[in-house]
Amino acid sequence: MPVPVPQQRSVPAAETSHGDLTLLVIEDDPAGTTITVPELSAAAGTRVRIRTARNLTEAARLLTDDVDCILLDLALPLTGGGAGAGTPTADAGTSGTGTGTADSGSLPEPVSERAGELAALTHVLGIAPQHAVLALTAQDDTELAAEAVRVGAQDYLFRGELDARVLSRAIRYAVERKRADTAQHQLTESRLRAQENARLERGLLPTPLLDGSGLSFAARYRPGRSRALLGGDFYDVVRTPDGTVHAMIGDVCGHGPDEAALGVELRIAWRALTLAGLCGDELLSTLQQVLEHERQSEEIFATLCTVDIAPDGRRAGLCLAGHPAPLLARHGLPARLLPYQDGGPALGLLPRARWPRRQVELGGAWSLMMYTDGLIEGRVGTGGSERLGQDGMVAMVNSRLEQGLAGEELLEAAVAEVRELNGGELTDDVAVLLLGRDPERIRRWGGSAPRSHPASVDRPPSPPARAAGAQRPPL
Repeated sequence: MPVPVPQQRSVPAAETSHGDLTLLVIEDDPAGTTITVPELSAAAGTRVRIRTARNLTEAARLLTDDVDCILLDLALPLTGGGAGAGTPTADAGTSGTGTGTADSGSLPEPVSERAGELAALTHVLGIAPQHAVLALTAQDDTELAAEAVRVGAQDYLFRGELDARVLSRAIRYAVERKRADTAQHQLTESRLRAQENARLERGLLPTPLLDGSGLSFAARYRPGRSRALLGGDFYDVVRTPDGTVHAMIGDVCGHGPDEAALGVELRIAWRALTLAGLCGDELLSTLQQVLEHERQSEEIFATLCTVDIAPDGRRAGLCLAGHPAPLLARHGLPARLLPYQDGGPALGLLPRARWPRRQVELGGAWSLMMYTDGLIEGRVGTGGSERLGQDGMVAMVNSRLEQGLAGEELLEAAVAEVRELNGGELTDDVAVLLLGRDPERIRRWGGSAPRSHPASVDRPPSPPARAAGAQRPPL
């Protein structure tokens, strides 16, 4: 009866062995292996268990989870021999099941002119991809032995030179080399995956559309997740054909990749709806529908702040959905929080909720800072028992304004001070954007402000394999 091939587990057995080793010998002549268990144990200093199989079908049955290494005779024919023809010479072990599947009747494409002579090796490598393999060949066939290593064996042995000490050393070398190769392969895959994720996250960050608005723009973004470029905070700025500048900043509750993905969906939906002409309560109601359909559970919600600035830049409409109010600094005056009493609930909390739009006078020259709660929830004071809060943030920003800081420098200094007051890195996502209007600069540049600098993003160290000359995309 055909013997089913046991599944191959994902972790090599060598990683779980504790000094004992199990060797599976595959050759069609049981008398060909003269090494005995006591000899191997004496040479290795540890217990060595040997199993023998006279054909590949029997080898598949004996290839259980506790096998550390396979010794394969390259002269073994690919077919032939009965399923029950072989008998273990010592400690046949207990049967077990593994995890990867393998088709004992299919072989990879030939890799060399001598692929036919390596058919048995190719088959074993296919059914045991996580096990160390030693190739056994005639002493005068060094070319075939070297080819076996190139195909995938960890080492080769010559039949005439086989003794307990040589075999013991070869087994341990093969097991350790296989373990090192597996670890290196996993590390390479992890680095490639990290690079792909970084490219994807950079592509999902926003590119503000402000050409012709006459407004300056700066932003600072820092995800709370370790080694991530994208968090649950999101923001965007666009200018519609009528000259109105629409700005938005929001925060999805939570810090995982699902929350980051939802934040991207809400940002893209906001931009599409804004460019389609929606604003205020109508826009937020539609965004709530998007959130309700896309969130993983009913407990997920998002806070949001939207501002639409009139084409003349002197007034704006403000909508708050459970989000902190923006900070407005007029020319020559200290910064203050915009009114927040008329705000509505966070998106996703109440069905059929409403978000009133409040008119705000900006003036001729001003700076408007929008932020997420990660900026104001850092700890301050002795022992970190208090939060910075909005009042602390206002005082901090005013102090920096008195020093003459503005734009990117202002945001950089503010985030750095919040970290310092917190006594280390912030655990929550932080997003801050700064819009400004300076009539003098607008006149100096002929009616339009110079192109704003890309937003600054805190990001983890670049992986070693990052391509030279790669630049951060504009935000």
